[in-house]
Amino acid sequence: QEQMVQSGGGSVQAGGSLSISCKFSRYTYAKFCIGWFRQAPGGEREGVATVKTGDGTTYYADSVKGRFTISRDNAENTLYLQMNALKPEDTATYYCAAGDWGCHTMTLLGFGFWGQGTQVTVSS
Repeated sequence: QEQMVQSGGGSVQAGGSLSISCKFSRYTYAKFCIGWFRQAPGGEREGVATVKTGDGTTYYADSVKGRFTISRDNAENTLYLQMNALKPEDTATYYCAAGDWGCHTMTLLGFGFWGQGTQVTVSS
């Protein structure tokens, strides 16, 4: 049984919007922190947005603040990422993740569970 299943993404022109979602298992949705990371071709995986499941505190990478919104549906154990005003540099494979620490710093080591990844491509 997969712990997380992602959907959404696709291709859009710069300035457009996309959304992605991630359906968690009950086990992974209950982790201390859940969130989104991305990895561009040839680049390292980096944090995009995270949320503490306990109190709902959200964190965003500086590069996406004001453009991306992380949200969740607790009844469906689902996490969302709404991406607006997209830029070509947002092109990457996006991963949802769940973990026990590293929410504020978006430290990769804190996240032990990962989705399968979904491609987001922004053309100029």
